Amino acid sequence: MYTTDSTLVLDRQQLRDITLDDDDLMREVLATLLEDTSRQIHLLNSAIREQNPESCKRLAHYSKGACASVGANAAAAVLQQMEREAGAGAFDRCAESLASLDTELERLRAEVGAL
Repeated sequence: MYTTDSTLVLDRQQLRDITLDDDDLMREVLATLLEDTSRQIHLLNSAIREQNPESCKRLAHYSKGACASVGANAAAAVLQQMEREAGAGAFDRCAESLASLDTELERLRAEVGAL
């Protein structure tokens, strides 16, 4: 069981644990996460523009789980916030969270480069 520190861009210990400390696998898992989450950003953007709360919540929930499972805590925290905002119909705040998510993914890319 991991205690989630939402200020961490990447919980390296969690990533090491799930990849059995395999450096190549760590990079592969993170590259796949970044690619998938980048695709989800486009879908989230559409859901926000269309003000579709169910789609936005579902997409944010999916991406939150993917990020949390590998230790991308800061991105997961942004997505959790977006999920709540979508549920409340606060699409202006969802758009702000989407911009924050983009920033967190850039920070995660920098972490991947340091592995």
